[in-house]
Amino acid sequence: MALPRELALEPEQIEAIMGSQWNCRIATIGPGERINLTPMWFGWGGGRIYVYARGQKVVNLRRNPNCSIIVDRNERFPELQGIMFQGLAVVLEDAAAEQGDPHLAAVQAHMGRKYNGGHGAPVADPPPFAATARGRNRRWIVLEPEHTVSWDNFKL
Repeated sequence: MALPRELALEPEQIEAIMGSQWNCRIATIGPGERINLTPMWFGWGGGRIYVYARGQKVVNLRRNPNCSIIVDRNERFPELQGIMFQGLAVVLEDAAAEQGDPHLAAVQAHMGRKYNGGHGAPVADPPPFAATARGRNRRWIVLEPEHTVSWDNFKL
C-alpha cells in the first residue's frame, strides 16, 4: 500500500533531515535470505546516501546489491518524519573507486562536521571523515536511490 502523496515531505525538508540526522538504518539481504538491519552513521551528497561499513553489510551487498535505507526523526507517531530509499548499492572497493566518486570528498567533509564530537570532545575545525577501503570488508557503500518514499505525520 502506497502512502498518499499529500503526506510526502517537501524537498527542502528531505534535505534538512538528510543533512542533520545522525543515524540511518540500512537493510541488506544476509545469508539464507534473512534481512540484516543495522543503524549506521551516514553522509548525503548528490542525491546519494554514503555509509562507511564493515563486515556483514559489505559481504551482503557484494552478493546481492539490493538495499533499503531509512532516515527519520522524532519519536512520537504524530511527529514522525522519514524517508525510505531503495535501490542497488555499490561497494567502493578501493582508493581508485573512492577518488572516482564525484561526491565522496564533499560527503566526508560534511560528515566530519556533522559527527564532530561523536567520539570525544569536539574540535574547532573538524577534519573530514577520512575512512577509506581497508582489509577485506571495510568499504564505502553508496546508494543512488531508485525509489524514494517519504512521510510527514504532522500532515495527518
